Amino acid sequence: MSKLTRRAFAASSAAVAASAAFGFKPALAQAYPARPVTVIVPWGAGGGTDATARIVAALLEKDLGQPFNVVNRTGGSGVVGHTAIATAQPDGYTIGMLTVEISMMHWQGLTDLTPRSYTPLALMNEDPPGIQVSSSSPYKTVKELADAIKAAPPGKFKASGTGQGGIWHLALVGWMQAMGLPANQVAWVPSNGAAPAMQDLAAGGLDLTTCSVPEARAIIEAGKAKSLAIMAPARNPVFPNVPTLRESMGVDYSTGAWRGIGAPKNLPPEITAKLTAALKKVYDSAEFKDFMSNRGFGTVWGDGGQFGSFMDKGDAQMGEAMKAAGLAKA
Repeated sequence: MSKLTRRAFAASSAAVAASAAFGFKPALAQAYPARPVTVIVPWGAGGGTDATARIVAALLEKDLGQPFNVVNRTGGSGVVGHTAIATAQPDGYTIGMLTVEISMMHWQGLTDLTPRSYTPLALMNEDPPGIQVSSSSPYKTVKELADAIKAAPPGKFKASGTGQGGIWHLALVGWMQAMGLPANQVAWVPSNGAAPAMQDLAAGGLDLTTCSVPEARAIIEAGKAKSLAIMAPARNPVFPNVPTLRESMGVDYSTGAWRGIGAPKNLPPEITAKLTAALKKVYDSAEFKDFMSNRGFGTVWGDGGQFGSFMDKGDAQMGEAMKAAGLAKA
């Protein structure tokens, strides 16, 4: 090494040391993202989670100047995709859509993953369940329906909205618990989702469904069903005529399906901060608001810390409901 080269190297090293001493970060961290980012979705293409992920990815790409490529990793009732997010390198180049199932799957013994397995970045959406009955139902309010359920023998009333142990099943269990009733007071009829359950409700095969009002919207607008209440702290502005449980019958119970963005655990703080700031810009954008509103999806913001606390609370709530329904593994 020549004297000139040694001097240049020493000067460069001194500059790096001085930068570190004064709190300057390397250009590599400042330049994130420097290449395309993968956005993993644990559910199939075409569904609500996929659609939400794609609008978020498109707006992140627009803001941060690199492709954000959505990849659907399905299977195992959400285990495959959530595992792919958790086990990726914590470098910011793999993030993903976390969904309510991450607070349910470990209670069922399907995985060891919990909400604590991730770096939470932002809560973007929550859709509370509505309580729907057919248009020919004799119950005009949720209180009338609840009084009839209380007076009936266990299992007389039948409900559906998803598979056994799914979020809408647990929502029903939670509502029963909030009223002081056993978890099985209303019999659950497993279905392959809200759409077939709503069809069954309209045909007279069910007494009620618990699913999000957006999922029930088509049957409601066709005049074949009505939503009596939602399990939320406030009304959905897209469905302003549907009251909350608290308004209708004084029961302060809320839950819902939610979606947020997370990354592998131990994501560097500077990348975490940059992604959360970019996600806040997405959330506040007219494009995102219009997209979600047009589909009837609820929008709820929480930064990384708020999202983490939100998931912890939901995890405890889901555990209580699953234990009460006999669905939690020892």
